Amino acid sequence: MGLRLKYNAVLVSACLIGIVAATAVSYEIVKISATADVQREIQLLRANATAVRSYTLNSIDPLMSDDNDILFLPETVTSYAAQAVFSGFRNQFPQYSYKEAALDPTNPDDLPTDLEKSMIDQFRADSALTELSAVVEDDGAQFLTMAFPVTITQQGCLRCHGDPAAAPPAMLDLYGSENGFNWKLGETVGAQVISAPMTLVEDRAKETGLILVTALVSAFLLVLIVTNVMLSRIVLRPVARMSAVAEQVSMGDFTIPEYAKPGKDEISSLSTSFNRMRRSLESAMKMINDG
Repeated sequence: MGLRLKYNAVLVSACLIGIVAATAVSYEIVKISATADVQREIQLLRANATAVRSYTLNSIDPLMSDDNDILFLPETVTSYAAQAVFSGFRNQFPQYSYKEAALDPTNPDDLPTDLEKSMIDQFRADSALTELSAVVEDDGAQFLTMAFPVTITQQGCLRCHGDPAAAPPAMLDLYGSENGFNWKLGETVGAQVISAPMTLVEDRAKETGLILVTALVSAFLLVLIVTNVMLSRIVLRPVARMSAVAEQVSMGDFTIPEYAKPGKDEISSLSTSFNRMRRSLESAMKMINDG
């Protein structure tokens, strides 16, 4: 096995081990970063939903309140408005889902699942808790789910969800008077729940990981090419020249010119020592022949 082959075998083995180790470690780091990116997008969607809720309560509902005795429009309900606007985001965020779950909702569609109820109960138990996140499994697929408390902070919410006797008659005709009432100011009654499939995180991690691995492999190939060129110029060619000279001298041919590698490295020192040995051998052979 030649010197170049041995060198490349060691270099390739070391680089492959390094790339595999770096890929394994970097994938976990990239996955954490991808999860954080998805969480930031969830925060953005939640901020939009919260803004819609506030605008509906403070701007839309007062305009329509005079007509509620005759005709109740669901569009004036903050949770309905937020979820309806979110549906318009589905083109940009098709893999995300948004729900406003409540322990005692007016609309039965807003009843919480067991997980959502557990999260709402945690918010009710700790008023300082502002968000919760969990990875849940549903039908064999994993989802990153984040929840944010829905707390009654404005008196306007109680007009429809306080005493059912004071609620708009048209609303009672539409939803009845059994659910969604007797809420209190400052009470956490539900949660904004936003979910995204973990495949979204994994796909982003794989894309970033692929870019990283491609960069590592490209860097390795560049190192391999450059070091082979330098190895050839600095070591292999001079050694091959000295080997050819040594071969001729060993057969008694002293007519071949000396080879002196310029520079002050080890190969240059070796060529100088070899030439000195050659001259000594040539002198000794002349002395033997003369004698």
